Amino acid sequence: MKLLILNGPNLNLLGTRETSIYGSQDFNSFFEELKSQFPEVELDYYQSNVEGEIITKLQEAGFTYDGILLNAGAYTHTSIGIGDAIKAITAPVVEVHISNTFSRETFRHQSFISPHARGVIIGFGLQSYTLAIQSFL
Repeated sequence: MKLLILNGPNLNLLGTRETSIYGSQDFNSFFEELKSQFPEVELDYYQSNVEGEIITKLQEAGFTYDGILLNAGAYTHTSIGIGDAIKAITAPVVEVHISNTFSRETFRHQSFISPHARGVIIGFGLQSYTLAIQSFL
């Protein structure tokens, strides 16, 4: 099984950004843990702060991967284009969020991704990614 983890804006700052919300572990070290935990899964990782690059990556991976774990960060709440890209591809997408977006600002309660995602995992810290991988197995 081949899965892509696709992270959006500011997630490259995990471990240093708002640690009370996102924790103190950086994503690269967590990604290594995921690869060790799921040796039967071919995991790839891509992060971008640019909306168009995320759309391009969805289009590239969306016909060759078995699934995509997408944490689009703030673009979740603003990007119709990312939602449209998910509709256009064949790979199932699981929307992932580290924090509970419903316990935060009201604008974070809307997602342009959720209507097109296979499922949504919200609020379990970095373990949200673990749960998303398990959903594909």
